[in-house]
Amino acid sequence: MEEREPPTPLTPGSVDGVLGLTEVEPSPVDETPLEGSKDYFPSQSSSSTPGHPRTSILGLGNHGPAYYLTRIQRYSSYAFTVFASLHITNTSILPLLTRSVRASESYLLLTRPYYQSALTEPLFVVLPLAAHMTSGIALRLYRRSQALQHYGAETRRDRKHIPWPVLSGTSTLGYALAPLLVFHFWTTRILPTYLHGDSALINLSYISHGFTLHPVVSFAGFTALVGVGAWHIVWGWARWLKLAPSQVGAVGAQGQMMKKRRWYGVNAVSALVAGLWLAGGLGVVGRGGKTSGWIGREFDELFRYVPVLGRWD
Repeated sequence: MEEREPPTPLTPGSVDGVLGLTEVEPSPVDETPLEGSKDYFPSQSSSSTPGHPRTSILGLGNHGPAYYLTRIQRYSSYAFTVFASLHITNTSILPLLTRSVRASESYLLLTRPYYQSALTEPLFVVLPLAAHMTSGIALRLYRRSQALQHYGAETRRDRKHIPWPVLSGTSTLGYALAPLLVFHFWTTRILPTYLHGDSALINLSYISHGFTLHPVVSFAGFTALVGVGAWHIVWGWARWLKLAPSQVGAVGAQGQMMKKRRWYGVNAVSALVAGLWLAGGLGVVGRGGKTSGWIGREFDELFRYVPVLGRWD
């Protein structure tokens, strides 16, 4: 019998040769695998071999971790979208229609108990947001682990030469949005509760007060929050509805034309959402003026505890 040569071991000098197999452009992190595949890379948990059939885990099916992480990320966005729709309506669209901060306060106070109660706020805000963020991070780490396993990277030098999964634009916007949301939640919910015992005084006048005290930072921060948030939400929903440019099935000139139309369409919807949001937030609430009296003094105290801003008083 002819003796076969042993396989060449993976050495620092041969890493580039192995990596030549990765010249195919990787898919974005937040896109699902190709049709008929349960994951980006085959694994023992997501593939079957003769004599070793796949088994269901807790009756949840034969899917790998990426399948469930993607669905956690998707369904958590549904719940948070309900809250975001109510919140944008109360804080931007209604002020834009009434052209008055004071006239819009009654609508905010009327609907706020439905999404800021002890039951609904965790269900529609805290838990969905935490699940959405952690599942996205876990999905990225899992796909990185699968890539290292697929190419047999055993040393730190090998791992450095294997690229991470490419971040899509939607995922990049999501990572940029996270600190903006945390800061907004901290200034409007956590800080008032810590100092005053609750956040009952926080309303549109509180936001207007902050715009008057710190106009440059407030306008810049609010514009960033709205812009990043609008584009992340709209592009995310375009993917859930299979309307993203990358999900066009046609090829050739027709496929390129469809991708271009979808790209312009999704960006147009994003600009429309951001424009409505900014028109009410900046045009009405941002110009509402400073609150006087004891309530205004309470607002002043709260803003003195805001990092960076408190030093400018």
